[in-house]
Parts: sequence; structure tokens; C-alpha cells
Amino acid sequence: MALFDMLKSKAKAAVTQTVRETVTKAAQNIGNKTEKIVFGSMPSSVEEFKALPQAALSTPFETAAMTVLALSCYPQSKELCFEMLNYLRGPRPLSGMDKQFISDRFMDKDYVPRSYFAGATPENDYRPSMPLTVSVSENPHSYEAQGYAKLFIPSGGADNPRPVQLREAKDGKWYLWEQFLLPDIRQPESFNPWA
Repeated sequence: MALFDMLKSKAKAAVTQTVRETVTKAAQNIGNKTEKIVFGSMPSSVEEFKALPQAALSTPFETAAMTVLALSCYPQSKELCFEMLNYLRGPRPLSGMDKQFISDRFMDKDYVPRSYFAGATPENDYRPSMPLTVSVSENPHSYEAQGYAKLFIPSGGADNPRPVQLREAKDGKWYLWEQFLLPDIRQPESFNPWA
């Protein structure tokens, strides 16, 4: 009888250890997802922007990447940029204060949004690789607030990824709630008189 009890105990311990390892691996992977969103080119109109597959705003990752694309249009046309951002914001358009804040951030720093595309670094004056690719990541705290997602986008000119907050609406789409993509980053090498 003792032999069967011992075998039963060992089997139970083995199953418990396997379950513990599986749960630990699953817990480590929660909130560590990264998606690479690829765009063939910069849109030149709001219609082109809305025609992109990611414009369905079906995931927070797509909306976050579309935010980078919209902000990158500012140097060519601030009005186009604002129209694109208004599309991403859904029923909550930019206020006059929002527009002024964005305009202020672009003074002499039109390279900041380009820094979020793959391959854009200070050394190459933030010229992105083609096709345009934005990496968007979540972390274990990304979905702490119900109906919201806080995702992160790395910049070639910053040490830490920058956050973008998105909100899910009743229609199932993820809209831009708030972006923190325009703070200063390292200047392009062409701006450095000592380089």
C-alpha cells in the first residue's frame, strides 16, 4: 500500500510542477506582445489615410501606429495632420489647445514623429527604412483601466518607448485618446556642428 501512495504522491508532484511551469510561462508572456505595423508609403490625403487597412481601427496597435503616420504628415501640411488625428480621435476632435500644443512641439523639430519608424536614427537624420514600419508594444499594465489601452512605441532618438493611450468605443473600434509622442529626442546628426 505504501508503494502506491508513494507513486501517487510523485505523480501528483510532477503534475503540480508541470502546471506551475505552464502558468509561470503564461504569466510572463501576458502583456509582452509587440506588433509591427507596416505602411507602404505616406498618405497624401485624408482619403488615402482612411483607405489604409489599419484605418479600420480594429486593434489598439493599429490606431497607435496610425497616430505616428498622422503626426509625420505635419511638416507637409498641418491641416492634413489635424484631419487625420481627428479621424483617429473619433467623436472627440482636437481642441484649439490640442492643435496649438502640437504646433508648438513641431517648432524646429519636424523629425520627432519620423523617429518612430524602423531604421530612423539620429545618425541618418531620422530617415526611415521602407516600407514604413512602426513597432507597438504592450506591457503587463497596458489594460489596467477598463476600456483603455496604454501602448508603447520606441523612438530611434529616445532611450525609452513613448506611450499612446487608446479608448475602445461601443462600435468596437479603438480611438486615440492621448499621445505622448512629441517630447524632445536626440537631435539629428546634421544639427550637430561638431559631428
